[in-house]
Amino acid sequence: MGTWWGQGQPTEGPGDPSRGPGGDMDIPQMDLGQDRRLTEGPGGPQEVRDGPQRNQETPHGDLLGTGPALRRTWSGHRRTSRLLRRIWRDWEGPQRELGAGGGVTHTHGQPSVTLVGHWDTLQEDTAPLESPSEGTWGGPWCPPRGWGPPCPRSASPARPAPQDRGSGERPSRWPAELCPRRRRLPALRPARHHGRRLLRLPGHLGRLGGDRHRRAGGLRRLWQGGIRSVPFLQVKGPLLVVQLLETMLLCLVNYASLVATNAARFRLLAGPDVKLMEMGLRRAQGPDGALSASKYSYIGGFDFTSNILAGKLYGIPVRGTIAHSFIVSFTSLEEVKPRELLPLAGGEPVDLPALAESWLGQVCEVLQTSPEKANRGELAAFVSYAISFPRDFQGLLDTYCVRRSGLPNFCAVALALHQLGYRAIGVRLDSGDLAHQAKETRRVLRACGAHFQVPWFETIPIAVSNDISEQSLEEFSREGSEIDVVGVGTNLVTCPLQPSLGCVYKLVEVNGSPCLKVTEDEEKMTIPGTKMIYRLYDPAGHPFMDLMALEEEPSPSAGQELEIRVLGQLGETSKVVPTTVEPLHRTYFRDGQVCEPLPSLPEVRNHAQVSLSLLSPAHRRLHEPQPYPVAVTERLHCLLADLRQASQ
Repeated sequence: MGTWWGQGQPTEGPGDPSRGPGGDMDIPQMDLGQDRRLTEGPGGPQEVRDGPQRNQETPHGDLLGTGPALRRTWSGHRRTSRLLRRIWRDWEGPQRELGAGGGVTHTHGQPSVTLVGHWDTLQEDTAPLESPSEGTWGGPWCPPRGWGPPCPRSASPARPAPQDRGSGERPSRWPAELCPRRRRLPALRPARHHGRRLLRLPGHLGRLGGDRHRRAGGLRRLWQGGIRSVPFLQVKGPLLVVQLLETMLLCLVNYASLVATNAARFRLLAGPDVKLMEMGLRRAQGPDGALSASKYSYIGGFDFTSNILAGKLYGIPVRGTIAHSFIVSFTSLEEVKPRELLPLAGGEPVDLPALAESWLGQVCEVLQTSPEKANRGELAAFVSYAISFPRDFQGLLDTYCVRRSGLPNFCAVALALHQLGYRAIGVRLDSGDLAHQAKETRRVLRACGAHFQVPWFETIPIAVSNDISEQSLEEFSREGSEIDVVGVGTNLVTCPLQPSLGCVYKLVEVNGSPCLKVTEDEEKMTIPGTKMIYRLYDPAGHPFMDLMALEEEPSPSAGQELEIRVLGQLGETSKVVPTTVEPLHRTYFRDGQVCEPLPSLPEVRNHAQVSLSLLSPAHRRLHEPQPYPVAVTERLHCLLADLRQASQ
């Protein structure tokens, strides 16, 4: 890895644990006890101690030590770098990482930390960790033999340090305090996953630090898919380990939460009767973003996806329709090959193009349109598709003219399939006035169903697409359309109303001592200490407030009068009496092991929808909703006030 050593940028008030760095950082503050830098001496690297300077900080984005204000030297080793890259590459989503990731290691003199995620402000917590009699560095971040001063347990000769390549920087070594025990990397078992080799995460992150120190680390979070306005993720462990997880966890949480929330807004606007189909693969932020969008829009309330790979990987129902290019590629019925289709009940194969053309004349007579105006290339495309997928035939109606061509051709092929025992499954409109065209389409389907005595014809689902937005759904609802399925792409996966979500990752406790990030902006001030989160319900069964309490405080109970202070109104004390109290945090990873089964994707989706349905209408409405309050207990407020006072 490298050496977390050298002179950082000291914050104001050295030695005061209540003061944190002056701004958000990729790496939180570090308490190294003394400011040290390494210099070359006659016997190798020597420490130069400049006196006590605590609360070191690293500039934002300097995980690899590239900031101009940073003098900590990182001497990345090829093997370690490769392993870290593999960890990043193979970490595939919160549902997997939160169960298999995490773990504990220890370096002598380094504080242990708990990191807590907020919905809009993510903070860190801490838990104490025993200090061993000698420095240890376990797991995949163990440096290779020969790097740094000789270790007491080393039986092999040290390899020379890398030579200076003329960059002006001295080759760094591991300080004695960080010197590893002579321990081989744990066996990393290769696995196969979707055609590529992976490392099983319990094989490395789960084994960091060995069994002796596993008990110090853990991870707990809210149930995935829940409504969150409080710290929703807590990670406990040594500082260096949890800092390495920071960027990874935020990357996994931010976009997933953003897309799921955006999808939930579409679901609330569409109502329970309209099916929603995710169709954002072409507009998503690359293939990884497209898969994430498919998965988390399903959690947010969408019913289908057009992404076949997402259906294969996650079991999401897959839906889609014909492309315009497929229809335009045909010009006449003579191009249809093969031409025959077996009846569903068996028997002799039937020439479907000829049968469909015979039905076209009858349909045009009912619709009082001329058969010559129906595009024969479009009819050929429909017939060809029906021969390939007779049980899943659907039509894209707007390639030419919906009224004169699309609808007559679709009805002709659908009736021909019906004659052979099959049933069409739907139509799609992709341009024009979608609400008006959907009503016209439904009128035609009802007319054909009644005239030809095909009852199911009247209920053929009508799907629409074409840059659907929240405003579009509001218009459909206001006009009372006949739309059954809505396909949403760009405005779902790119989240144009809020392109990013600002979850952050902050330190709230170090070695049992609560700490606080002080800022002039009260909204960005962290809430100190390791906390428990409770949801309070009113007599109607609606949640009306989330309450943060210190971990050591007794849990509130139903019917108990609670003295609280609402965030944003900390100067005022309020009293509430909840009918029901629900603890939100659940521990999923402890002592190096997954301690609770991870929910499946359908379970997460169902939990998200139940959580949304429980919200009161005042909180759930999308236009000018009533803010959902978050409060702290009186004891937590006193701690916050004391730390703020001490920092001044």
